[in-house]
This record gives sequence, structure tokens and C-alpha cells, in this order.
Amino acid sequence: MSTAVEALRADRAALLEICAGLSAEEWASESGCAGWSVQDVVAHMGALFAILVDPSRLPDTAGLPTERAQNIAVESRRSWSSAEVLSDYESVSSDALGVLAGFDGQEYELPLGDLGTYALSVLPSAYAFDHYTHIRADLFAPRGPLGGEPPESDELRLAPAIDWIEAAISQQNAGVLGSLDGALDIVVHGPGGRTIRLGAGDTVGEVRSSSSAFVRWVTQRATWEAAGAQAVGDESALAIARRLRVF
Repeated sequence: MSTAVEALRADRAALLEICAGLSAEEWASESGCAGWSVQDVVAHMGALFAILVDPSRLPDTAGLPTERAQNIAVESRRSWSSAEVLSDYESVSSDALGVLAGFDGQEYELPLGDLGTYALSVLPSAYAFDHYTHIRADLFAPRGPLGGEPPESDELRLAPAIDWIEAAISQQNAGVLGSLDGALDIVVHGPGGRTIRLGAGDTVGEVRSSSSAFVRWVTQRATWEAAGAQAVGDESALAIARRLRVF
């Protein structure tokens, strides 16, 4: 089993435990995703798994941008109760984990619209990234409504999340990076740490941050200042770096 599937399995178990203890008020609370409640976030994660297991259960969103398609999928589940959302998530995620495990080592390239084009073996990391980010940054404080401690941000969970970011960042920011004159280094330290180089040629800028902070700022859920990131280099290159966004 790939590390990404193991990470996803761990965060699935954590999410099921979190959801089992939610009150009706917490289910209905606004999450860190604008316009989505806590229940909507869980419905979204269930819908993503349904793409793998039985896409006929989802609205037809062919040709739409990813984020619009995801909103439509969530809207289609707004009439569900929290118990129905949780039951669906528990069932479909169990089935989808087996599908994702089968992608290990598969290099067939799959186009995913505005997300980019990826080998099948990369997709488990996309799901691990989605779970990691939504649980910690959108359900729990300070952006989300839930108190207490979120699940761990350890090597198991962070390495696959950053694998997805590394695979996606150039594809999803091609327009922004087109004006980069030189190379930009993102130096990530802590669990899952690495250096991600964007562009080519001489280094014109460097951004350094912890791995957990990197996930937050590269998804535009935190500013560099709030995330504790440090940057040096050409101001135009750093302005480009501030616009980077992965989803």
C-alpha cells in the first residue's frame, strides 16, 4: 500500500471519530471554506470518493471548472441529514481506498481539467492532500469552528500532501509562473520537507516555511506573515510567489 493511501486511511479514521462527536450546531457551523458548512465539507469529501466508486451518483459537471463542479456536487447533497452525509462518507471512502491502492505504480496519465494531468499513481496523494487540508485548515480553528486539537501533522500525513503540491504547483500556476524570470526556490522544513524549484536559471527568490505552514499559504488559507514564512530575493519574483495557489 502506498504511503498516500496509508495517510488517507489515517485521516479517514480521524474524520470519522471527529464527526461522531459533532453536535447539530457544529455540523451546521460555517467552515473555513467560504459558503460551506462543516457538513458541506464532509459531503464534499464523500463526493470526491464517489468519483472513483460510482460517478453516476453525482450531478453531471462535465466540462466545468473543478471548483464549480465541486460546489454543484455539494449543493446536490444539501437536502441530506448529517447522519446521511456521514453514512455515505463512511461507506464510499471504504470502497474508494481499495481503488486508490490499485493505482500504486500505475503511470497512465489522466487529464483532470484545470487540476492538470497526472499519472494514476499520483492520485492517492491528491486525496491525501484534500483530506489533510480540509480537516486541519477548514474544520478546526482558527479558520474553522471546531475547538480542540486537530489530527497530527506528521510525516505520514504531510509527505503525501506535499507530494501533490509538488506535482500540481507548476501546472496549476502556469499563467502566474510565465512571467517569472529565473528560478524560485520554496524551501520546506519539517515533516515531508524538501526544496521545490520553480522556473529555471539563476535563483531570484527563496521562500522558507515549515511544511504545515506551506500547505496553508500555498492553498491561500494564510498569508506568509500569518504562516511564519520568510522570503528573500527579487521583489517581482516574490510577488509571483505570493500568488501561487494549489487545489
